Parts: sequence; C-alpha cells; structure tokens
Amino acid sequence: MSKLQQLSQAGTAVWLDFVDRKFLSEGGLKKLVDEDGLTGVTSNPTIFEKAMGSGEAYDEGFAAFDEAHPGASAMERYESQAIKDIQAACDTLLPVYRKLDAADGYVSLEVSPYLALKGPETAEEAERLWKAVDRPNLMIKIPGTDDGVRAIRDTIAKGINVNVTLLFSIEAYKKVAMAYVEGLEERTSKDLSIDRIASVASFFVSRIDSKIDDAIDAGTGGDEAKALKGKVAIANAKLAYAWFEEFVASDRWQKLAAKGARPQRLLWASTGTKNPDYPDTLYVDTLIGADTVNTMPPKTMDAFRDHGTVAPTLTADVDDARHVLAETERLGLDLDGVTKTLVDEGVASFSKSFDDLLKVIEAKQPKG
Repeated sequence: MSKLQQLSQAGTAVWLDFVDRKFLSEGGLKKLVDEDGLTGVTSNPTIFEKAMGSGEAYDEGFAAFDEAHPGASAMERYESQAIKDIQAACDTLLPVYRKLDAADGYVSLEVSPYLALKGPETAEEAERLWKAVDRPNLMIKIPGTDDGVRAIRDTIAKGINVNVTLLFSIEAYKKVAMAYVEGLEERTSKDLSIDRIASVASFFVSRIDSKIDDAIDAGTGGDEAKALKGKVAIANAKLAYAWFEEFVASDRWQKLAAKGARPQRLLWASTGTKNPDYPDTLYVDTLIGADTVNTMPPKTMDAFRDHGTVAPTLTADVDDARHVLAETERLGLDLDGVTKTLVDEGVASFSKSFDDLLKVIEAKQPKG
C-alpha cells in the first residue's frame, strides 16, 4: 500500500490539484486512481491558464469548436474546452464515485472569478455549469466570500454539489458550513432527498504562514514571535476541525444525518510548501484526520508518496494550537486581518489568471 493509500485509510482523501488535457488523455489521472487511491480532482482559473496557455494540447479542440461556432467569444471557447476536461476527469473518477456510493470521486469546476462578489449571479452560474457538464460527480466551486454564502445555500438547495473555496478564517468557515446545512434543511422541508449531495469546505493553509512569517521577519511581535513561524496555519486548521467535530455531534446535524446527509468535509488547500526551510510534506503530515480531504499539486503528491508520514495528527496537540493562536493575537500578528487580505488577494489572483487565460485564447482565435 502506497503512502497516499495509507493517507486515505487514515481518513484524509487524496485529491489532485491539477488538470491538463495531455495528462488526462495519456492516462495520468487513471494511474493515480489505480495506484494511489486518488478520489478527487480540483481545478481553478490559474490551473486552466497554465494548461491552455502553453503547448498545443488544446489547439485541435479550439479548431473544432471554432468551425462549429464561428465568431464565438474567448469565454465561450474557454468553457468549451474546460468542460471537456472536467467531463473526462469525471468519467475517469465515476467508478470511484459509484464504488463509494457518492461519498467521493468528485471533480471541481469553478464559477467565473468575476462573480466572486455577486451572490445571485454566482448561483445562476453554478446551475448553468452543473447542467453543461452533466455529471453526477461534479462539484461546483464557489468562493466563500460573504456574497458567496447565499449562493452556496441556494446551490445546495437545488441538489448541486459544492466545493467552497478561498476559506482562510474559522469564522468564514462556520458561515459556509451553516449555508450547507440550511440548503439541506430547505430540501428536507420540501421532502427532497439529501443523501447524495456532497460538499467540501476548502481551507487554505500555506498562504497564511507566508503572510504571518513575513510579518514576523519584518519585526512584528519581536523575538517572541519567531517561535510561531510555520505554526499558525496548522493551528488555525486544527481549530477549524475541532469545531467541525463538535458540530457534527450536535442535534441539528444529527437530524440531517438521520436522513442521509453527508458531512461537509474540510478540504486542505494550498498545501504545497512555499518556504524552502519547511518540510515539503508539512501541510499533509500535520493535517490527517477522519472526514477530510487534502488536495495536492503533483509535486507535493510525489513528495508525500516518497517520504510522507501517516499519523492521526489533526486531533493531536489541539491545546497547543489554541496557545499558538492566542500568542498570535497577543503579539499583534493580526490573523483576522491576514485572512481578510488573503481572500481579497485570492479573488484578485484568480481574476487575473482568468484575464490572462482569455488573452491567450483570443491570441489563438482565427482572424477574419
């Protein structure tokens, strides 16, 4: 059994944070499913920008679409190819989805980042993409912004699987967890089924340490703060998981569970290590526990397969995690401010990637 398979056995599902047409067509995804027990895939505008913006893998697809749809916009051309990739990934993972009875086997496609601050439009976009992909193991990615919360609730209420993205703070996570619950409760109030609806809450980790560590290096908190470097993101994630454990034991959740509801799993995102001084498997080794997902870029997945450590780390040293966050506040490192900034930067970054992607596609567009 590979270390990645052991990770799944320990309760943390292994997902790949990457999608690419050549990788799909050459069987790369199927190999990870077969050999490492991979059970999911995530995508985002940055991933598609890199995939479509380099090489010739998509040229044939664009040409065929252009012939059938002359004069199509860059956005329409992008969607035509992104949807094909997502459908292919869904089809590869469909046997996993069926084997696990809809507990896993999901592929995520993000709504346009331009809609991150437009709740009603996000819900409409989610439903449109759900119908366009037309696969039961699709998850629609919706940003966990204040505007996204209502869209998450409404999308779940329609029976559409949701991957909530760009979560950095525990408070933001609680809001989207409640949105998931309210969407399920709306369905039960109408006697609609909830037993095959899935959701994950994507909690970003490494970017928090990057911000906090930069502040410490700049002198915030003085020498005392140096002991917190590389610890704040993990502590933040552990306390989010502690809240998750409390909530799924609550009467409110148990009523839904009795009707077949599946818990909204915490998904650890941004798990590639940015600081070369830290172990390259840091954000996998330290976040292992039941009902979680870790979505890894290929480099991190390779590293964990080679030398990762599997142990039930999420529930270990929770009091220490509370101490780390208390010290973070005491020393003026402003975790709340950092997480708000990271949401804004995440939305801006994905929008820029989308801008760049559409420019690349326009450049490849036939003239005349």
